[in-house]
Amino acid sequence: MASERGSSKYSVLLPTYNERDNIALVVWLLNRTFEAARKSFEVIVVDDNSPDGTQDVVKKLQKAYGEDKVVLKPRPGKLGLGTAYLHGLQYATGHFVIIMDADLSHHPKYIPDFIRKQEDTDCDVVTGTRYLKGGGVYGWDLKRKITSRGANILAATLLQPGVSDLTGSFRLFRKECIQKLMQDTKSKGYAFQMEIIVRASHMGYKVEEVPIVFVDRLYGESKLGGAEIVMYLKGLVQLFFSL
Repeated sequence: MASERGSSKYSVLLPTYNERDNIALVVWLLNRTFEAARKSFEVIVVDDNSPDGTQDVVKKLQKAYGEDKVVLKPRPGKLGLGTAYLHGLQYATGHFVIIMDADLSHHPKYIPDFIRKQEDTDCDVVTGTRYLKGGGVYGWDLKRKITSRGANILAATLLQPGVSDLTGSFRLFRKECIQKLMQDTKSKGYAFQMEIIVRASHMGYKVEEVPIVFVDRLYGESKLGGAEIVMYLKGLVQLFFSL
C-alpha cells in the first residue's frame, strides 16, 4: 500500500473561460502543493476559446513548468462545464482526477487533505464541502448564500445523496470511477456537479467529505447567472425522475 501511495499520479482538470488574471497563480499554487506533498501531477487546462488571452498565459506556463506538467487542450467555444471535464479526461494520465475551479475560489491547499482522506479510507470519491464544521464561504452576499444553501437543501431532500454539499465543484475521483460516472451523466452545465455526485452515491461508490472554505473570485466575472440556475433546477427534476 505504501508503494502504491508513493507512485500515484494526480490529474487536475481546469476548465477555463477568461481566466487570464487567475490561471498563473492557480498553476503556481498547484505546483507548490504537489511538490510539497511529493506527489506526481499534471494540470490539464480546457480553455473554451477565451478572448482575453488565457491560452497565451497557459503557453507561457508550459515553458516555465514543462508541457508534461501543464497540458493545454482547448475547445472552439463554450460548450458546457460537464463536457469540458469529459474533454479533459481524455488526456488525463493520472491514477486520480481532481476537478476544481480555476478562479482561485478553490485553494489547492486542501488537496493534501483530499489525498489523505482517500488514502486513509480507500474511498472512490472525496468531495469538498462548505457545510460541515471547518467549512464555509467567504465573500458572498446573503442572497447568494441563501440561494446556494437552498439549492443544496432542495436537492438533498429530493435525491438523498448522503453528502452535505451537492453543488460544490472541488473533488477527487479515482480515474476509473469518474470515467464510469461520465458515461452515465447527462447534465452539461452547472447541474453536472450535482448529478455526478448523486450518481456516485446511487452506484455504490464510496464517497467521503473534506471541509473547505470557498472564496469568491478575486478577478474576473462569475459565470453563474439566471440561466445556470434554471438549468440546475431542470437538471434536478430530470435526475429525480431518472434515478
